[in-house]
Amino acid sequence: MSAPDDATSRVRRKRMEIFAFLFLTAVVMPVLAVGTVGSFGLSVWIYQMFAGPPGPPTSPH
Repeated sequence: MSAPDDATSRVRRKRMEIFAFLFLTAVVMPVLAVGTVGSFGLSVWIYQMFAGPPGPPTSPH
């Protein structure tokens, strides 16, 4: 009786691994990528509000 249960559990485990892989690649990684780039852009924007835009300093005339 152990053989059918073992085969069923292997199939279920394989399905769960495929689902986890697809979930990670289609949902989690894009969300992390957008969050990382967005937080970096926000931090640069906030820094430039205080430090000014990049480039050589303007000469006073």
